[in-house]
Amino acid sequence: MHGRSQSRNAPAGTSPFTVDAQRLAQEKFTDPLRTADGSPRARVALRQLDTLWFATGTLCNLACANCYIESSPTNDALIYMGAAHVARFLDEIADRNVREIGFTGGEPFMNPDIIAMIEDALARGHEVLVLTNAMKPMRRHEAELLRLRAAYGDMLTLRVSIDHHTREVHEAERGPGSWQPMLGGLRWLSAHGFSIAAAGRSMAGETEALARRSYGLLFAENDIVIDTSDAARLVLFPEMDADADVPEISTGCWDILGKSPADQMCASSRMVVHRKGEPAPRVVACTLLPYDLGFDLGDSVAEADCDVPLNHPHCARFCVLGGASCSA
Repeated sequence: MHGRSQSRNAPAGTSPFTVDAQRLAQEKFTDPLRTADGSPRARVALRQLDTLWFATGTLCNLACANCYIESSPTNDALIYMGAAHVARFLDEIADRNVREIGFTGGEPFMNPDIIAMIEDALARGHEVLVLTNAMKPMRRHEAELLRLRAAYGDMLTLRVSIDHHTREVHEAERGPGSWQPMLGGLRWLSAHGFSIAAAGRSMAGETEALARRSYGLLFAENDIVIDTSDAARLVLFPEMDADADVPEISTGCWDILGKSPADQMCASSRMVVHRKGEPAPRVVACTLLPYDLGFDLGDSVAEADCDVPLNHPHCARFCVLGGASCSA
């Protein structure tokens, strides 16, 4: 998965993540209507549903050190999304002109229905974006992926998570031995002409220009064709820590920051999740907040067509101030 939260209690020198000295004030992000100083909290309306995400489940072949969704080989807090559930939501959006369907995890290719779900979305005319670590679970589906590539071409994009352009930092997050299998998966995708992208992280002390050049050298050395100057092909996400201090976003901040509600992720996307113990999938406002019931918008896309109060640190850190989006 693309989102990473910073380690909260890491001793100095043991992690590539930094811990903010100032922790989040307890009174912040508590009232969906007002910020801590009493200002009207910023809200974002669903301008146009451009991307509908499906959380395929939290099971993953890796247990990354700081995965914000806590995916692992044993965590099934979000159970496997079924092809029938995906079809129901695709039926619902048939007349909404939704461009893109996204599949995220966990590792989507661990879900036994993943190929059926991807193909259903492609056959309905949607572009499909799959977030993957490109390791063994994906490689088990090579024949089916080649078939989908032949049938649908660049309508299918696979975006591979690379925590850094160095093996050391990547494996500090994802574990020893995770670097070469990831590169091997990327090389295979590139060699077979898939539409591919990569997702990395903005590191403290490293400029975006340096990061893009460094990723470009890595890809060139490994015969991986990705245009690192294209922000849609190399996505660099900001660091996230739900407890580190960050400003709340009030309605007055839009003009001060030169930002617009229409540019935020929740203005154009929603995500479907199936939380363990719940009878059916639910629609949430954001790919980053699958568990927070304050961002649970209902059991249908129609019900989720509503304003979203920016009442979480991720709203400020990732979206408004970070300028990031999970969509292509």
